[in-house]
Amino acid sequence: MPADPAAAGSQTSPSAGAHLVVIGAGIVGACTALAALDRGLRVTLLDPGPPGGEQAASYGNGCWLSPMSVIPPSVPGLWRKVPGFLRDPLGPLAIRWSYLPKVLPWLVAYLRSGATEARVLRTAQALRPLLRDGPELHRALAARAGVPELIRRDGLMYVYPSRAEYEAEALGWRIRRAVGLAWKEVGPEEMRQLQPELDRRYGFGALFEEGGHCTDPGAYVAALVAQAVAEGAALRRVAATGFRIEGGRLRAVATAEGEIAADRAVICAGARSKALAAAAGSRVPLETERGYHAVVLDARTGPRIPVMPSDGKMAITGTRAGLRVSGQVEIAGLEAAPDWRRAGILRDHLLRSFPALPRDLPEEKVSFWMGHRPSMPDGLPCLGPSGATPDVVLAFGHGHVGLVGGPRSGEAAAALAAGTPPPLDLAPYNPRRFT
Repeated sequence: MPADPAAAGSQTSPSAGAHLVVIGAGIVGACTALAALDRGLRVTLLDPGPPGGEQAASYGNGCWLSPMSVIPPSVPGLWRKVPGFLRDPLGPLAIRWSYLPKVLPWLVAYLRSGATEARVLRTAQALRPLLRDGPELHRALAARAGVPELIRRDGLMYVYPSRAEYEAEALGWRIRRAVGLAWKEVGPEEMRQLQPELDRRYGFGALFEEGGHCTDPGAYVAALVAQAVAEGAALRRVAATGFRIEGGRLRAVATAEGEIAADRAVICAGARSKALAAAAGSRVPLETERGYHAVVLDARTGPRIPVMPSDGKMAITGTRAGLRVSGQVEIAGLEAAPDWRRAGILRDHLLRSFPALPRDLPEEKVSFWMGHRPSMPDGLPCLGPSGATPDVVLAFGHGHVGLVGGPRSGEAAAALAAGTPPPLDLAPYNPRRFT
């Protein structure tokens, strides 16, 4: 039952066994639940969909555990490309005209956040501690859940046609080096040894040996949630709709099936977190970057190390199901129908990148998916207490780094819920930074 308000006073630390409701059973929610159990909290996970199911961003992401993903999507000069984003519905970043009036304030903030190198550097400095050691943290979680085989530490590669194309992205490489990242430059001869089946037009690469990947993100998230349940958490297949807050303290989480008494709550419902955050007193500019993937099922060829070709900006990764290619950013909101031509572009780029793949793939050998990246305009998640009460914690908005950033985000959210020091400085992720 919730703590008595008279006894609680101004304290924010719950007593041992206090009840935490985690809203959302994606990667951040699963990590939060496990970290909260470690702190002695009673945990209930809420999600209307199956953990790791196809409805979740955690299911369809690019599989990369990339500590080097510190460069935000918005960089200097991006504003010049906006007319092209509007004209080309099939470009790597597209904005649907019908959604432009609604998304315009977010888009302006997005462009401003990366308008100078200094701003990009600040974002990278903030992301680095959140993503550091991500593959190792996932390895420990996978072992805890009995699925160690789902996490691999083979490294990750960016590949280019030539050194010149690599050097043309000097700003990103300069900032990565400034925040302490290291990589190995790979020339044509070594490229052939490391990636013998990759198209020979790629003659230069950057290998991040600290990177890793997940071979089945959906199954991995499902296993983490199952482990949380095995350790005492409850899982309820219901959507949260709001909160009952009295005297500045959380009393219950509202759902379509009635209230659930709670002392603390963490909102980690991905792209659908905005309304819940508002209900807890925090108006945040959360938007969905719709992403796509294509999987060539049971592919017999592919990269030895997951790769991201510079001319496609898409991750190509071997998974348990087959060869997955993921990427694309489409700004069109939560409710618009998928444009499956975008997934077809990913498939075609994959076929060009690995010539040994058959060109006449039947429909049943390729699967398409579309999902929603929960994205803040400045490239940083929201991690911190809500505006109405410290009893409700926000933990969403990770954009392109939700998978790799899940463990440390979950630790931070659980620490806030338990009233203990978080594992990193949360100031850069303060939900109030937009107000």
